[in-house]
Amino acid sequence: MALVYSTETGRLCEGCENPIDQCTCKKGQAPESDGIVRVQREKKGRGGKTVTVISGLEGDKKVFSDLCKKFKKRFGCGGAVKNWTIELQGDLAEQSVKYLQELGHQAKQSGG
Repeated sequence: MALVYSTETGRLCEGCENPIDQCTCKKGQAPESDGIVRVQREKKGRGGKTVTVISGLEGDKKVFSDLCKKFKKRFGCGGAVKNWTIELQGDLAEQSVKYLQELGHQAKQSGG
């Protein structure tokens, strides 16, 4: 039975037993993707507020947090990384697709 939590370091990766932020195995990375980054707007379960969700990116936690920081600076909005997706506050789907394409990602808008 593997250790999954330590009061000293927090949540641990089951594969390499390092803290999640310092994971060295594949379990600390985003799940495999088809190479297309999908951008969609969501409103459900958010108290009527619109949120732009970006999914399908590959990389580790550092890549996600760096990209989230770029989005927040570019659009002047709030945002967070949750469950291997980037959530930006506001309706920024069209601008996000254009910005991702500028950064060299294959991106498209999905959903309504």
